[in-house]
Amino acid sequence: MIHPSYVDLMKVVNEGVEEGEEPVISSRYSIVMATARRARQLVAGDDPLTEDAENRKALSVAVEELNEGKIRILTDEEKAEMDARREEEARNAKNHGGRTQEEAGAEDGTSDAGETAEAEGSAEAPADAQEDEEDA
Repeated sequence: MIHPSYVDLMKVVNEGVEEGEEPVISSRYSIVMATARRARQLVAGDDPLTEDAENRKALSVAVEELNEGKIRILTDEEKAEMDARREEEARNAKNHGGRTQEEAGAEDGTSDAGETAEAEGSAEAPADAQEDEEDA
């Protein structure tokens, strides 16, 4: 038996959803896809967000992170917003000679440290089952 169960994980993911709203996820498949994506990130070198993750399998760590609320599954709208933000940051980096927006902002005093800290503070996995092009 898997602990926590799929049902428990779905409750954690949908915790902030108001009654009558569409849940963030409604199937086991979404849980599997999200934890598998996070496990691949861990294998690729991302730092785990839980303690004592060193001698454990990446998938176990990913499930624990999701269960503890340290990562979250994005809705389709949140994923679209995040993708748009990344594209804008890439355009800004290109316009500033390959530097990131933060590096360029540090030089001219316009750095937006709040947004950067927010992005670094949590790992996010998209709710949809489609793989990114880079995973193909």
